[in-house]
Order: sequence, then C-alpha cells, then structure tokens
Amino acid sequence: MEKTNVLLLLTPKNEVACLNEKMNVRQAIEKMRAHGYRVIPLISKHGEYLGTISEGDILWHIVDEEDYDLEELESVMITELLRKDYAHPVKVDAGIDELAEQIVNANFVPVVDDRNVLMGIVTRRRVLQELLDSHS
Repeated sequence: MEKTNVLLLLTPKNEVACLNEKMNVRQAIEKMRAHGYRVIPLISKHGEYLGTISEGDILWHIVDEEDYDLEELESVMITELLRKDYAHPVKVDAGIDELAEQIVNANFVPVVDDRNVLMGIVTRRRVLQELLDSHS
C-alpha cells in the first residue's frame, strides 16, 4: 500500500481538547463534558503525551472506591487514573498500516514527535476514509 503522510490526516493539537497533568478528576469530567468527548488525551505541562483517559476510567475509579464522596473528585489527580495501555502513540512518519493497526482498539491515535510531544491526533474516521479512498 502506498505510504500516506500522517500529517495529511492529522487534527493538530491546537484543535484537540486535552487534559493536563495538573487537573483533578472533577476538572477532567467538566472538560470532557464541555467538549462532548468520551476519551481524551492527557499531556504534561511541556506537551508530552502521557496517555489517555476515558469516561470508563473515571467511572470505574468511582465504583471501585467504597463510600465515594463526590467532593473527593477534586482531591484525586487525573494522572492517578492514567491508562498507558490505551491509544498508543505513533511517530509522525508512521504509515497508514501502522495507523490502522492502532485504530482498531481506539477512537483516535495520538501522533507524537521524537520528544514524545503531542502533535495532534488521527481519528478512526480519517483512517477509515483514507483506506476507502485508497481502494477506489
């Protein structure tokens, strides 16, 4: 298959809502709700991709705690819920095959530079559209 430039499929970081490592769970919920996202990337203060947080991660955290007080959402940092096994990033020079492999289990693929700084995301929709277009 012809190599597709990932930058052509990229939604740049400035157009993507991200959580930052200084947020607590309540702030994360508010940001996810405001943007209508169920899954959202988490970045460091320097812009490095740390992982992804989902609604499910937050819900399971609440369920797993006995006698959970909703005010506790402000005292739990979002980094405590971080899933490193979800939405593995790809480098900017990744091909469509690598993107397709990663998108099978995620809504988006984070794209990072050589310093692991988030450049943006490629959505499942963009990858599928590229694959369909390349076969027509």
